[in-house]
Amino acid sequence: MKLKIALVTGVAAAVAVALIPVSLAGPSKSSAVSVGVAQSNLGRILVDGRGHTLYLFAKDRRGKSSCNGACAAAWPPLIASGKAHARAGVRPSLLGRTRRRDGRWQVTYNHHPLYTLVQDTRKGQTNGEGVNAFGAKWYAVSPAGAKVVKNDTMGSYGDPSSGYGGYGGYGGYGSW
Repeated sequence: MKLKIALVTGVAAAVAVALIPVSLAGPSKSSAVSVGVAQSNLGRILVDGRGHTLYLFAKDRRGKSSCNGACAAAWPPLIASGKAHARAGVRPSLLGRTRRRDGRWQVTYNHHPLYTLVQDTRKGQTNGEGVNAFGAKWYAVSPAGAKVVKNDTMGSYGDPSSGYGGYGGYGGYGSW
């Protein structure tokens, strides 16, 4: 009797798994990931296909991600099964990929693994800029592939309405 119950349970589980719709299994391997440029309160920054800010993690080294587990839950990596698509303003030569510890491919830009932030729920939000979490700071990424440093003491050169682009007069990008 126990053998029959185990057999029926096993068959039922196998059938249930086989009947799960493909749409519930996650993104398809053919789904294209794109990286674009958008204007924000930080100036021009990289965004994903939904218009959400893309960040770099200062702890990452040599093009490899240091953000896993709880870190990746808060700062989801930009994952792509194939080559990412460069939209207007993005230099295709700076786009790449790196293999994560879990085996998935993460999009890189100028050798920086790219991430979004769960708290950025709408286009244009930059809630992660300058945040120190999981052992290092997080920065939005410029179209040049550098970190964007928020300038809290913006003078006339940093005022976007002044015509100088809102980058604090010196490009607004921190040095590495």
